[in-house]
Amino acid sequence: MTYFKSLFLALCLCTFSSFANETASNLDKELEVFKPYLGTWQADFKVPEGAKKIQDVGRWERALNGKAIRTMHSINKGEYGGESMIFYDSKKKSLVFYYFTTAGFYTKGTITVLSPTQFVAYEEVTGSKEGVTKVKSTSDLKDDKFIVSTSYLKKGEWTKPESRSYTRSTKTVKFK
Repeated sequence: MTYFKSLFLALCLCTFSSFANETASNLDKELEVFKPYLGTWQADFKVPEGAKKIQDVGRWERALNGKAIRTMHSINKGEYGGESMIFYDSKKKSLVFYYFTTAGFYTKGTITVLSPTQFVAYEEVTGSKEGVTKVKSTSDLKDDKFIVSTSYLKKGEWTKPESRSYTRSTKTVKFK
């Protein structure tokens, strides 16, 4: 009986694995560049000694039958979070996205692919209480690390870029 249970479990795992791979690879051609980003990532932000630790957990997944990429992330298990949808706008001939947050603001932006492992996102911010009106971030996938460098246009001045390094994770995105 144990043999049959093992065989059944192996068949189920193979079937699920094949389905997951097919689902992940079935993206519109304009979104294929994001295939290596699919899955869950985490970054532990650099903070001054004694300051509260900050951990960001993000998940990238295929959405809308491969017509979009959905990203979700949460900081410190839901203290802050957001979701975005990335898609190809055939009229603009550009990758575009919308990002909605638990802080009540949202952004819309465009993505320019620089190489198979690097892209830059430009965002227009609406409703930020901190005075942020634009965001520019560069993302690069190197050695299975997802490195993001971000600058903010805040009260008319660009901030110094902040860099974060994300690694693969088994944690989950949480919202309160």
